[in-house]
Amino acid sequence: MTAERKCRILLTGGKGMLARTLARELCAEYEIVATDLPEADITDEDCIDAVIADAAPDAVVHCAAMTAVDKCETARDMAFRVNARGTANVAAACNRHGTRLVAISTDYVFDGESGPYGEFDRATGGRTVYGQSKFAGEEAVRSLCPNHAIVRISWLYGSGGPSFVHAMMSLADGTRPALKVVADQHGNPTSAKAVARGLRALLARPRLCGTFHMTCEGEATWADFAREIFRLAGKDQRVDDCTTEEFPRPAPRPHDSRLDKMALRLAGLPPMPHWKDALAEFMREEFLQ
Repeated sequence: MTAERKCRILLTGGKGMLARTLARELCAEYEIVATDLPEADITDEDCIDAVIADAAPDAVVHCAAMTAVDKCETARDMAFRVNARGTANVAAACNRHGTRLVAISTDYVFDGESGPYGEFDRATGGRTVYGQSKFAGEEAVRSLCPNHAIVRISWLYGSGGPSFVHAMMSLADGTRPALKVVADQHGNPTSAKAVARGLRALLARPRLCGTFHMTCEGEATWADFAREIFRLAGKDQRVDDCTTEEFPRPAPRPHDSRLDKMALRLAGLPPMPHWKDALAEFMREEFLQ
C-alpha cells in the first residue's frame, strides 16, 4: 500500500518572516513548496503562472508583498506593481489551475481611526499607499479567484525578524536610560506562529472562503508592547510614553487598527491566543533559551 500523498502548499514570498514560520509549522501536515525571487516573480504573470503550474499545489498561501510602509509612499508604482498587480497575477493563475488561494493582507486597509474593525466593515485602503495597494490586491483576489480566503494580520513578529520585538531587544542594551515609545496607537501584537496555527485550521477547511482576521486577542499600544517585552526578558529598561507626532514618518500610522475576529467565530475556527500569551511563548523560544 502506498502512503497517502500530503497536500501541497506553495508559499510566495518564501524568504520572508511569515512564510519561513509557515514552512516550519506546517511541514508535518503539508508538503511545502517555498518560492521567492528570482525564480518566482509575482509581477511577471507568465512566470508566476508557470511556477504554480509546475508545482501543482493544492493551495497557494500568498505572502509576497512590498511591506516597507514608508518606502511605498515614495515608490507608489512599485507598491501597486507588487501588492496589486502581482497579487492579481497570483489570483488569476490560481483560478486557471483550480488552486485555492489564501492571500495575506493587512490592517492598513482601514483608515485606522475607529477600530476594532470586523471583517464585514467596509475597507477603503486607508490613508497610505501601502494600504491602498494591499486593498487593490484584495479586490483582485475577490474578482479573479472565487476559491479564496483573505487573511488580514497586523503588528507581526516572528523568529529571525525583522520585527518590533527584535528592535526593542536590540535597543535595550544598557546604554539608554529610557526608550521613547509611541503610546497613542492601538493594535493587536501578533505572533507569526499564532498566524500559522490559524492558517492550519483554515487550510483544513478547503471549502471555507471569505475574509478573516487573524490577529492575536487583546490590545496594546506600542509602549505597552515594549514594556511587556522587557518584563518577559527580565530587562530593567524604562519606557517613556510619547506621541505619534514626536516621531513623524512619511506614511501616517493608524491610531486604532485593532481587528475583531467575527469571521473566525462564525466559521467555528479556533480563537486566536491572547497577545501576551503568544509573546511569552515567542520570547522563551527566541531569546530566553
